[in-house]
Amino acid sequence: MKVPSLEEMDLKGKRVFIRVDFNVPIDERGEITDDTRIRSALPTIRMALERGGKVIVASHLGRPKGKPDKRFTMAPCAKRLSELLQREVHLAPDCIGPEVERMVSQMEEGQVLMLENLRFHPEEEANDDGFARELAKLLDIYVNDGFAVAHRANASVEAIVKFSPLCAAGLLMKRELEALEKALEAPARPLVAILGGGKVADKLGAVHRLMKIADKVIIGGALAYTFLRAKGIDTGASLVEEELLSQAAKIMARAKRKGLKLYLPVDCVVAPEKSDKAERMVRPVQEIPAGWMALDIGPASIALFSEVISDAKTIVWNGPMGVYELEPFSTGTKELVKAVAQSKAFSILGGGDLDAAAHQSGYAEGISYISTGGGAFVELLEGRKLPGVEALLRCSKRRR
Repeated sequence: MKVPSLEEMDLKGKRVFIRVDFNVPIDERGEITDDTRIRSALPTIRMALERGGKVIVASHLGRPKGKPDKRFTMAPCAKRLSELLQREVHLAPDCIGPEVERMVSQMEEGQVLMLENLRFHPEEEANDDGFARELAKLLDIYVNDGFAVAHRANASVEAIVKFSPLCAAGLLMKRELEALEKALEAPARPLVAILGGGKVADKLGAVHRLMKIADKVIIGGALAYTFLRAKGIDTGASLVEEELLSQAAKIMARAKRKGLKLYLPVDCVVAPEKSDKAERMVRPVQEIPAGWMALDIGPASIALFSEVISDAKTIVWNGPMGVYELEPFSTGTKELVKAVAQSKAFSILGGGDLDAAAHQSGYAEGISYISTGGGAFVELLEGRKLPGVEALLRCSKRRR
């Protein structure tokens, strides 16, 4: 998919409106606990500044329910961005209105203004044209660098493009789309797909799509236990979606008919409760004690999955193998990150906080690309079109 790129634009003296995803975790003291998303946008922001742009940064933060809420102010993000850029970043009192327009009109080349939380207005999530038109008053060039919000039909993501004279993908957005296209549209084979994380219901679309394009599919995480139960295995108190057992059985039968190799855990780390202090043990999947739940894949599963990964030429991975945020149940995810990093495959990871797990493993540098998008990553895996990307493509056609 060819979207217009920021690199192709003349930015000197232009008001460059960059839609980023600064929806970062903030603690009770108002301190950002993980600035990865802010750092991810730095190349685009720096390019706009270096080329003489007047940079307007816009994002949402949290769920303020369409009205101003001090808990969700963009002030901590403005402060952190200022530190990272080593230049002052002013925070506007709102994201639209006369005062914001005045502040933008007084900007000089190389200055940065951050708008207040877009979700302080209900019209943002309603994809309202009137709100989008007000935002568009602030810009000469609209840039979407928020891949993680590209699946949302929000005013600052989709509707705004209709009122923007020039539109472009930021560097992060461009990298995300190129990496996913390489992995899904023309992959080197064999393509190994790894699916983990929570509910089958959230991944059904991805499972169906990957079964069509992958050579081998690994299913781990809580996802796996619905499939194991569908095979008739007693999975104890592990998370199982009873209403999807027949769907899981059909998926496995379809994989068998088409000769697709589908791998499930053969052993697991079990505990009576989801706690890092709980008693735990390793058991074959057929021997999970009653009342105990599987919270990670076991050593035999790690060895099996790692062997499959070692032969891959392309790897697409969504979702962790266990409750990785609790140290006793993080081994499976970390070991598979290591296996992927040490393989010779082009690898792309994303979704289900897998980016955080990959960085915690210490092997993130060996991964070809780690996606910043959760829902957007999954929707692309499903083969769905992203409203933010489609809007940029329409803008590109208008220019021709």
